[in-house]
Amino acid sequence: MTSSPTPEASGDLTGLRLDASSLRVLAHPLRSRLLSRLRVGGPATATDLAAALGTNSGATSYHLRKLESVGLVADTGQGEGKRRLWRAATDFHSYYPSDFEGDEDSETALNWLSRDYVRHFSEQAERWLDASPTWPADWQDACGSSDDMVLVTAEQLQEMRDEIGEVVRRYRRVGQGNPEAKRIAVYLFAYALDLDKAPQQKAAQTRRQP
Repeated sequence: MTSSPTPEASGDLTGLRLDASSLRVLAHPLRSRLLSRLRVGGPATATDLAAALGTNSGATSYHLRKLESVGLVADTGQGEGKRRLWRAATDFHSYYPSDFEGDEDSETALNWLSRDYVRHFSEQAERWLDASPTWPADWQDACGSSDDMVLVTAEQLQEMRDEIGEVVRRYRRVGQGNPEAKRIAVYLFAYALDLDKAPQQKAAQTRRQP
């Protein structure tokens, strides 16, 4: 028997701690994009989502129902039949790789999903690079990427990530009501440099996907 996904809260946001069942449902090329689209774009019908993602409404409806079965999307109740209006049921989801240690199917699903998020980030970053020359210089200066290096223990790294997360939460709605404010995606990706010197005990890290 699998347990139900665990609800989480972060300020005014609602999240979901993935369990083995919800992880395996989400680890699918179309489903991960459907969830992301609903979180970013707001409620939509299967027909609208299919047009946006280049698929058909029948397949889209099927995969939306699969996401609904694990609490990741929900029917708003504002549509009927093929015009059902779907919404993201949560603002974010999180997981710890250690939650699935020893579960081969879940570990395979997690490996695929993590790599899919990297591919998704790369696609979105390249879209920004294509469009950025049309944006004002101050926005071009404020956006972009940076990298650095820290020497830390696993516990210190988690503390650093928690502190960065708190900063992001403080700024999440700071521009609300300002017509000059724009929605900006913020990614945090930490990885080891000394790949040939893995410690004996793996350190777990939490990841989120908007």
